[in-house]
Amino acid sequence: MTINQPFLKFTPILKEKIWGGEKLMTRLHKKSNKKNIGESWEISDVEGDVSIVSNGVLRGKSLKELITIYKGNLVGNHVYKQFNDKFPLLIKYIDAKKPLSIQLHPHDELAKKRHNSFGKTEMWYVMQADQEANLIVGFKKNTSKQEYAYHLENKSLTDILNFDEVAHGDVYFIPTGRVHAIGAGVLLAEIQQTSDITYRVYDWDRQDQYGNYRDLHTEQAIDAIDYKALDEYKTTYSVQENTATKVITCPYFTTNILPIKGEITINHREKDSFVIYMCVKGKVRFTYKTKTDDLEVGQTLLIPACYNEITIHAGIASELLEVYIPQ
Repeated sequence: MTINQPFLKFTPILKEKIWGGEKLMTRLHKKSNKKNIGESWEISDVEGDVSIVSNGVLRGKSLKELITIYKGNLVGNHVYKQFNDKFPLLIKYIDAKKPLSIQLHPHDELAKKRHNSFGKTEMWYVMQADQEANLIVGFKKNTSKQEYAYHLENKSLTDILNFDEVAHGDVYFIPTGRVHAIGAGVLLAEIQQTSDITYRVYDWDRQDQYGNYRDLHTEQAIDAIDYKALDEYKTTYSVQENTATKVITCPYFTTNILPIKGEITINHREKDSFVIYMCVKGKVRFTYKTKTDDLEVGQTLLIPACYNEITIHAGIASELLEVYIPQ
């Protein structure tokens, strides 16, 4: 069935978090009367948090309904064959006013066995970071289960973890099993598999407003951790204006960075996938024939797989993340 809407936007699903702040409202212009908003789920097919279209003739339809009706025309034929009626990605903006828990995510096989879920491979693009803000990504050196358990027991886990001070434009790939945490003062875009399975291993001994500690997943995590260390965790890349540069590609998603000024035309025919654009700087206008839609910083847009050639115009220097499922 033909989709008569080339640009799909969804109502953000805002999540209060013990570590959340105000940047999603003040910098990315999300609307909420709540405090401590930590996450804006831009596109989600997580059970209980399925995105709803906010624009055009399909306004009010859920992402689940769209896949059921339009199938491969929406997500791409090869994507539909692989995932059927399940949308494979969860797209977020995250504001950490305080540090997130130290955590990791299980791989597909383990997540399926334990939770009947996908695993959660993800990536981060840092949109803004306060002075000296950092991320925890991986171990400083190769570590054993025994060494990890010792430091966890003695509350010295941070002694063996890798801390990176970060700035705008930094990119990190977080495969399943890699211990990680977003530090205080970091605003970022996150692209991940559709999963909400997190193994929390340390939460800084903090309590919520009622004096409760958040659950930890010590036993589940120990067999899910990748104890190997890398020399470098940050992804290195260089970009060229008006050119989509591939920065992360894995079996679950490909992410390009597209700095744009002026006008370009892009043909997505070879992708056989939906394409998601996250505006991480500036403002752009999308055009397909006579139809247009604007995308400002902090907004997200999905282009169905059946729409191939689009034009993007930016009057000011802008930057997009371009995300799709590789074949």
